Amino acid sequence: MLIPAKSSNFADSMNRRSLSTILVFSILILLSGCRSEFEKIRASGDTELVVENALKYYEAEEYLRAQTLMELVINSVRGLSESEEIYFKYAYTHYNLNNYVLAAYYFKNFRSTFPNSEYREEADFMEAYSYFKQSPSFRLDQTNSRAAIEGFQLFANTYPNSSRVEECNTLIDRLRRKLEQKAFDQAVLYYDLKQYQSATHAFENLLKDFPESPDVERVRYLMAKASYLLAENSVFRKKAERYEEAIDYATNFSGRYDSSKFLKEINDILEDSDKKLKSLR
Repeated sequence: MLIPAKSSNFADSMNRRSLSTILVFSILILLSGCRSEFEKIRASGDTELVVENALKYYEAEEYLRAQTLMELVINSVRGLSESEEIYFKYAYTHYNLNNYVLAAYYFKNFRSTFPNSEYREEADFMEAYSYFKQSPSFRLDQTNSRAAIEGFQLFANTYPNSSRVEECNTLIDRLRRKLEQKAFDQAVLYYDLKQYQSATHAFENLLKDFPESPDVERVRYLMAKASYLLAENSVFRKKAERYEEAIDYATNFSGRYDSSKFLKEINDILEDSDKKLKSLR
């Protein structure tokens, strides 16, 4: 009685394995068919067929395949009615594949290649936005942030009535805040390294570039403190001049922020600098 049961289990197991094998082969055949269809189009040499399917892949959000086909015909369609759309969407394939360096490059090239295109305004915005997408943490190099700011400002000036101008201004503010954080971080680094003269100059430049900074009170406080510490650590012949500078910075601060949490320390700097300056004289 046990033998038929084992045979039945064995047969069921074999059937399941056979079905699994058939299913796997079916999927592989299906995938192979899809690949071969794409390869067939790519190898056809038929520009019209390639363009048609490149646009189909693009609309289906298969950007890598669309890009591959577009690269085959992008030069051969120059002068044809499809050229603007192909070039514009080719730039977008790089953007949608997160290759923002090439996206910015091709959106910029689109502007010079098709200056009167209906896609020109969007291409100009997307060039700047591609730089924005490359903008790193404020602690890193901000070359792309500056390029994005320049691009958004140019866009707002070129298309003052565009619905995107408000977005440009918002993004510029975000990028400028990042540059400001970078400048502040650099100035504080000089201060922490006891390079007080460099710190003072860096804080001064920050105030020139970002006069509306929300950190302006702290910046002016650190300027006064850095100039005082510079005087304290200077050689004798430079002390008087530098105590005078410390007094100027501290006086400027106390005149602006009469209820600041830093005011007591600023007044101590004023008092000590004045006393030591009189002693030197």
